[in-house]
Amino acid sequence: MAGPKFVTFGCRLNTYETEVMRNHAEKAGASDTIVFNTCAVTAEATRQARQAIRRARAENPQAEIVVTGCAAQTEPDMFARMPEVSRVIGNEEKLRAESWQRGSTERVAVSDIMSVKTAKPQLIDGLKERTRAFVQVQNGCDHRCTFCIIPFGRGNSRSLSAQDVVEQVRRLVASGYSEVVLTGVDLTSWGGDLDGAPKLGSLASRILKTVPDLKRLRLSSIDSIEADPELMDVIAGEERLMPHIHLSLQSGDNMILKRMKRRHAREDSIAFCAELSARRPGIVFGADIIAGFPTETEEMFENSLRIVDECGLTYLHVFPFSPRPGTPAARMPQLDKHVVKERAGLLREKGERRLDAFLASEIGATRQVLVETEAMGRTEHFAQVRFESRMAPGAIVTARVTGRGPSHLEARLAA
Repeated sequence: MAGPKFVTFGCRLNTYETEVMRNHAEKAGASDTIVFNTCAVTAEATRQARQAIRRARAENPQAEIVVTGCAAQTEPDMFARMPEVSRVIGNEEKLRAESWQRGSTERVAVSDIMSVKTAKPQLIDGLKERTRAFVQVQNGCDHRCTFCIIPFGRGNSRSLSAQDVVEQVRRLVASGYSEVVLTGVDLTSWGGDLDGAPKLGSLASRILKTVPDLKRLRLSSIDSIEADPELMDVIAGEERLMPHIHLSLQSGDNMILKRMKRRHAREDSIAFCAELSARRPGIVFGADIIAGFPTETEEMFENSLRIVDECGLTYLHVFPFSPRPGTPAARMPQLDKHVVKERAGLLREKGERRLDAFLASEIGATRQVLVETEAMGRTEHFAQVRFESRMAPGAIVTARVTGRGPSHLEARLAA
């Protein structure tokens, strides 16, 4: 191993920030370095990072191992105690060029993330081995959901200016990217800290109007209760904004939503999906749902199962509840782990049935597919496609869906 190697866990924001770090590290001439950009959203994510660090040390006894990301920000001492780890760098420090210069030998460099008040633009020209580009528009979160440790890893909400976001999108399009995903910790809070408090809808509209060569725009996970009228209009009416919306739903039961300190009711989510389905026929929805939140009864869980159909969800990201030390939910009465696992399994089965029905409905359709590898791509609705012949990664091709597998479509180029 000569140059730096990066291992990224977690969200799209981490993926974007890995490229920022890669640029800094390569410019600084960092060599024989393995960087772990960690996630703290669940205990399992942290466990996987620790396991990967130990494995990397065994395979690379001479390498410098640097740990950063949300788990490093929230639990720096835990990583510092690992004999395999050379340095621990916080979420703010990891984006600074000086952190990657030779001579940056402070073993633990993790500052108070709550003291960070602004988001600085970190321009990149591309993402290694990816045909879809992520653009950070916002960082941090002002909300304090009772299950969530992320604000303590990311700090409070802070937005990049629309001008900086548009400039980043332009750079990526000029580098050949056809699809851009807007991402943040709390995406729909974008603009709240900027002059005039603009909304996400105005940003999406500005990107589409001022970067006409951008072929496809996507939104990462959104909080539907914060969706402003202009955002609804853009989702409903702009063909270049992809018809696939992922919701931070978390539960389908109102009492559990209250105990989570979420700001929406189940009725809000159902109404949101119904409005967009009526205004943009064919749109698909995904959602994050937590199974087995403390105090969740069987009846409450049934409400989460029901909302999958009531919202017409196609893609489910199911999280078995994982208590994070320091969060209010960790101090609530916990469910038996077997119950949590069983409920997560039932939700996943429900999600598989929904996806199965959607894939079956796509057979015979003609779709625009972004080619990700020579053999695979994604439709406008984010369905995975396998091609009958080899394709050029990065291209958008017109393909006819000829069949399907367990979790993907099969297609060939349309005549």
